[in-house]
Amino acid sequence: MEAVLKSPCDEQHPQQAEDFHGNLEQNSKLSAGIKKDIEKLYEAVPQLVNVFKIKEKIGEGTFSSVYLATAQLQTGYEEKMALKHLIPTSHPLRIAAELQCLTVAGGHDNVMGVKYCFRKNDHVVIVMPYLEHESFLDILNSLSFEEVREYMFNLFKALRRIHHFGIVHRDVKPSNFLYNRQLKKYALVDFGLAQGTPDTKIELLKAAHSEDQQGSCLQINPIVTLGNGVSVSVTAPKQIAQQSASKAADRRSSSLSKVQMKQGRGGKEDSVSHSVQRSVFGERNFNVYSSTYQENSSTKLIKQSKVIDVSSRKLVTKKKIISARIVSSGAARKAVSACPLNQPCDCYATDRVCSVCLSRRQQVAPRAGTPGFRAPEVLTKCPTQTTAIDMWSAGIIFLSLLSGRYPFFKASDDLTALAQIMTVRGSRETIQAARTFGKSVVCTQVVPTQNLRTLCEKLRGTNSSCKGSQGEGPSRSENSTALLVAADKPCAPETLGKQIQHLQNFQEGDGYTSLETKETDMKGWDQVPDEAYDLLDKLLDLNPATRITAKEALLHPFFKDRRL
Repeated sequence: MEAVLKSPCDEQHPQQAEDFHGNLEQNSKLSAGIKKDIEKLYEAVPQLVNVFKIKEKIGEGTFSSVYLATAQLQTGYEEKMALKHLIPTSHPLRIAAELQCLTVAGGHDNVMGVKYCFRKNDHVVIVMPYLEHESFLDILNSLSFEEVREYMFNLFKALRRIHHFGIVHRDVKPSNFLYNRQLKKYALVDFGLAQGTPDTKIELLKAAHSEDQQGSCLQINPIVTLGNGVSVSVTAPKQIAQQSASKAADRRSSSLSKVQMKQGRGGKEDSVSHSVQRSVFGERNFNVYSSTYQENSSTKLIKQSKVIDVSSRKLVTKKKIISARIVSSGAARKAVSACPLNQPCDCYATDRVCSVCLSRRQQVAPRAGTPGFRAPEVLTKCPTQTTAIDMWSAGIIFLSLLSGRYPFFKASDDLTALAQIMTVRGSRETIQAARTFGKSVVCTQVVPTQNLRTLCEKLRGTNSSCKGSQGEGPSRSENSTALLVAADKPCAPETLGKQIQHLQNFQEGDGYTSLETKETDMKGWDQVPDEAYDLLDKLLDLNPATRITAKEALLHPFFKDRRL
């Protein structure tokens, strides 16, 4: 005997109850879990029952779930809608700000609009037009060069629109820029993390920004160390003189090479390795030591006598903090407060963190966004962030499209992500750019910048003799182990802790398939103009102040044949 689902509105509203059960019966092909989610949504927001027939669950994130539904119009036509159900714990101000972004900027220039909004107590459902779209992973290596040009042009149109209203999206990525390949339609979605510029026209973003800025901002000195004695550190300028005067500590480069980060498994990227290549940088590529910081830690924490695994260190640190508080929490607080901010430390640019640094509170700065798409100023916790962070994210998308690799960057923490960026954009350039927004980046080895054309052509496997490439590329037999090395080898990324060791694994049959494109089916990839890489270079400008804007990008020679 089948159990009968009962809605809260069964007794008070018989017609709603009938519609409720009818809608669920039509979803007989759905899994039990999704059926239960749909049932809970109908119960949480009963107004939906008489208006929408929820067909399936099409997306789920940290802050919301998205459902496909149909609405019966007065004309008799059924229209598909996307229902975004926000988690009840979402801040009301954040919800209101997202709605205002959709109503003010949405509905034009490839920016998703809003149809309706339903609320019942703390449950909110935003109703938007539904755009059927392809997965970025599924189509990445089948796109022609002209399709890529059109894709980027429409992305810049959407960014120009929202930036005009002073909206910083903060989470620009392929899954938030929907693309219907057949209809050539696009939509920028998900303003849940959006922030406003100082002159934003979205009033609620100003209020949300004020709340986000509450709290104190103090300097910290995080360090990430790569193999072969290469380490990267980010600090505030006020600390430089103090730390440079302190005694240099032993870096233990020999022991660092033995420390390896656990390989990050899972995710959609690994499941489609036959159609799309792995990310150029994965967590497995690094021999990484990443310092862990605890706010208001006890000064009884002693310096580590040896390098240990990151996860183990976190556990040890927490245990020591707990034991210290149990013994004398008052003494610990007194010891921490007695540690002046200007007290020098001796862990600067080394593989450990001293008690002085552990006693300092973390710097507060916006860092919302998806790993792999965060701009350098976000990774270094620059307090002033502008619409330029969206342009950097657009540049990462363009880099994936030109190289055929997604995700291009993949790191477990912000400093490892910054180190990955250095291997492409150069260490000196990164250090110089960081100074412009008040940060000091220290790298123990000079890492030259890569030629973007050479890099992308090697990764995509196109003819290295195309226009604009430098020198002759390696043979096909060399591509599997020297995929990232420029033709004249000005910078081998292996010098940074052998960060592309996974390419050697491909030779042993670990999911490697050649991306070499057939001569008869190049789809325009053998004729990529210099303008494409010039635009990419401007998008990946490490200095946010000089990074190209969306309006300027649309006027770039790369789009000379496109109409605004």
